[in-house]
Amino acid sequence: MALLNFKRKGDEAKPTSAHVEAFLQGYSIEVMPRTAAKIEDFRALLPAGTRVYVAHIEGTPITEMVETAKRIAAEGYDVMPHFPARIIKDAATLENWIAMYQGEAGVKQALLLAGGVQKPHGAFDCSMQLLETGLFDKAGFTRLHVAGHPEGNKDIDPKGGTANVDAALRWKQDFSNRTDADMAIATQFAFDAKPIIAWADSLSAAGIDLPIHIGIAGPAKLQTLIKFAIACGVGPSLKVLQKRAMDVTKLLLPYEPTEILTQLADHKAANPGFNIERVHFFPLGGIKTNATWAIENGGASGTPANPQ
Repeated sequence: MALLNFKRKGDEAKPTSAHVEAFLQGYSIEVMPRTAAKIEDFRALLPAGTRVYVAHIEGTPITEMVETAKRIAAEGYDVMPHFPARIIKDAATLENWIAMYQGEAGVKQALLLAGGVQKPHGAFDCSMQLLETGLFDKAGFTRLHVAGHPEGNKDIDPKGGTANVDAALRWKQDFSNRTDADMAIATQFAFDAKPIIAWADSLSAAGIDLPIHIGIAGPAKLQTLIKFAIACGVGPSLKVLQKRAMDVTKLLLPYEPTEILTQLADHKAANPGFNIERVHFFPLGGIKTNATWAIENGGASGTPANPQ
């Protein structure tokens, strides 16, 4: 039987599985400049060395992105900014962004993704085109993450299915095989562990062995999560939230990712070779709320010596 560590909130004691605690080690979290600005000092919330992704939303000036990265790096964190292909005008712009991040914030890692923009602003339409420029290798970036979609992506596969998404991951696996880039897959968030496990196993079966950093929505109001899930194109697991919304006893209670993380952590403990290696939090209910939840559930012991 798993060991339990108990936390107390008010008069209620809640057990934390040792599997969950182990699974949360080395977790990452995503912020935007406007949400990061609300945090006085990340050192009061996050373990030293935590990887902090800085999301680049269309319309955010690159100077604001770089300033956020610089501030978070100065507080002792590994910063991984987004490079959304469809909002980058051309190779010269990409090279300039890389130079700014590197020169001002010491950044050497990036998440490359297409970006949620229907019409590209310039030459790039997908993350593969960014990789093909060779500019990240030229600048000495040591780690490159790419996007994963456990429930598919209608922008990439508008007719349904996962043919295009799967082909893109095979291309990225090949790129990893023929280069010295340290790569991993960072996924969109979902709410049901079973299809996530099936998706991860299907990648292994297809010869895709890039480590998976599974996207998890942090604690938030149910209405907030449903809004973000619909906007981000979350698929079948949205039904988990909709079912919860129909239960009046749970409707007003904040959602916490305990159930999905417990199921994934237990599966990982039973299958040590399982290819989901890290948790990546989307703090949809607020950075402080998410960070506090992680601390209370054992995710405060710092990152491994060689985080993947």
